[in-house]
Amino acid sequence: MEVKTIKNIEPLEIKRSSSITIFRYIFVEMFFSFIICFCFFFFIFFVNQILLMAQEILTKHVPFGQVALLILFSMPMIIATSAPFASLVGTLMTVGRLTSDNEILVMLSSGLSYKAVFYPAIAIGIMVSVLSFITNDILLPAGTVQFNKLWRQILVSIPALELEANSVKRFKDTIIITGDVSGNAISNVIILDKTESGERRVIMAGTAELKDSGKEGLSLDLEEAFFHSSKEVAWDDYDYAQTEFLQYKVSNEDIIQAIMSVSPREMSSRDVNIAVKEKKAALAERVNSRKGRFAIQAAALENVLRAGTESDTWNTKYSSINSFRRELQSLKLIMEDRSLTIYIIELYRKFAVPFGAFFFVFLAVSLGLMAKKSGQTVGFIFGNIIAVIYWSLLFIGQTMGLRVGTPPFWSMWLPNILCFVAGVILAVIKVRR
Repeated sequence: MEVKTIKNIEPLEIKRSSSITIFRYIFVEMFFSFIICFCFFFFIFFVNQILLMAQEILTKHVPFGQVALLILFSMPMIIATSAPFASLVGTLMTVGRLTSDNEILVMLSSGLSYKAVFYPAIAIGIMVSVLSFITNDILLPAGTVQFNKLWRQILVSIPALELEANSVKRFKDTIIITGDVSGNAISNVIILDKTESGERRVIMAGTAELKDSGKEGLSLDLEEAFFHSSKEVAWDDYDYAQTEFLQYKVSNEDIIQAIMSVSPREMSSRDVNIAVKEKKAALAERVNSRKGRFAIQAAALENVLRAGTESDTWNTKYSSINSFRRELQSLKLIMEDRSLTIYIIELYRKFAVPFGAFFFVFLAVSLGLMAKKSGQTVGFIFGNIIAVIYWSLLFIGQTMGLRVGTPPFWSMWLPNILCFVAGVILAVIKVRR
């Protein structure tokens, strides 16, 4: 038998970026890991934020049913926070397991590329980001409204909930600063308030007893109290007195109004954006009005200095300089509107945190592809470390934005950008190897 050999036959190369079966397989694996990690993070945030609040109000004999409703209305905040970190850890665990079990190697050998891993991960990231944003932007404000309604009902029946040890509480035009609390006894109480006639008062007492006046609100029986009052328009017109006993009351209406305000974190992105525009308009109006006074003081100082030492106005130069400095400092304080900065930072945060899940997957896949052994365990550990670092960067960015003046965009979006850049760099290194 004659055997013919065929020479110069090049091996057949099959190059595919992905396949439906592989996509479905990896997607299901990542989704399953996401659910497990979501339950983990949900439990952590639940214990940290919700059970502590429940313990706080259960000690004041609030009915368990109302406590359960408060927890239920707080769920959107926990869900919106847990989902992005769950996508990070879940993706890292899945890719790490596929790599350590050589499944990634098998896929590459069959003609697939690394895109087969990135596609389902990106799909998970987009899905989680959208759901997290909806939860944060729609469900969270709705839950906050219901939470505040229920909390107002509880405070009407148990107003003593609003006073805690070593705290500062604001009730409409009243601020109460408390020291240590033992039962109904409070030490080192300071009360700052403003009457309807515009009179400002400062009341201090070494000890006070808290009483629940029912429908009337709170009642503080102050012992050895010192009382100081002054007119708002004339601070040199003041009065003071000292008494052995003084009863101070805070009405339920003032308590309810104190909790009706909603922070920007509990608002939708649309409402925060509207509030930012309103605050910018109000700030521009205040700055323009203040600039007129500043220009007057600057012109007055300039006239004094130009007149020289021989003029009669030279003796007033120090008062002119001090007036100019006060106006300049006042203008700086107005322009550095802390409230506006808080709203702008929160506006960027409402998009940065939910969509962080999308940026996480690039870093998670790249790190997972480098796993050697025990990829799932290592992925879980490294995922939690990255989550802690990411949360720390968010906190540092927010602090820098408020105190140093870092641009709000970079304060909130820098962690996402770092995750994306690091993921792309690691992916390029892995592909080249």
